[in-house]
Amino acid sequence: MNEKILIIEDEAAIRSILEELFLDAGYEVETAADGLEGLLQLKKQDISLVLLDIMMPKIDGYTVCEMIRRESDIPVIILTALDEEQAQVRAFQLKADDYITKPFSLQLVRMRAEAVLRRTRKTDTEAASGPGAGTGILACGDIRLNQTSYLVTAKGRPVSLTHTEYKLLELFMQHPGRVFTRDNLLNLVWGYDFIGEEKTVNIHIMNLRRKLDTDLIETIRGVGYRFGREN
Repeated sequence: MNEKILIIEDEAAIRSILEELFLDAGYEVETAADGLEGLLQLKKQDISLVLLDIMMPKIDGYTVCEMIRRESDIPVIILTALDEEQAQVRAFQLKADDYITKPFSLQLVRMRAEAVLRRTRKTDTEAASGPGAGTGILACGDIRLNQTSYLVTAKGRPVSLTHTEYKLLELFMQHPGRVFTRDNLLNLVWGYDFIGEEKTVNIHIMNLRRKLDTDLIETIRGVGYRFGREN
């Protein structure tokens, strides 16, 4: 396993525990004690995944995430004590791939990191497969999704989606009219199923609706979500 994880965390105890966790799991690990050091590590290393704290000296995690996204699509998981919904919304708007609040289970961190890496490997494999990787154009209402170019348009304008938002929309458009529970979506898109993570799904749905400017994503109260309607 050649994947390398970068842990950017100012608390030495947490940094050390996470480093040991992923070394024991067979990953290569690099660490940084603040945002500036983390960005310097990213320039020097071939990193597969970043675990990123928010409240750090020199450069905070939000700024680090924003700077990463200007240059690459390296998966980023936010690890933070901030559990307010607005903090999570901001992280996902900056295209973070996942958000885990402290205190956290080490097993949960590992499983969710591996889920993000699996999604990344799958996307890389599909992209490397060339034009035949996708099945074509998915369309519903004024939304178009090109599975070959990964281009999404709404009302004729291109829409910039995060990797997770794209996979969520693709799943919905492949199954118009089907009702997905939040647990369904966590399993199929995120690759895990943990009780209490429904807020993550809700925030992604909110961002997706806003970006697409659509009411095609319906909330089925007490159940989950449905995209479009059956013919």
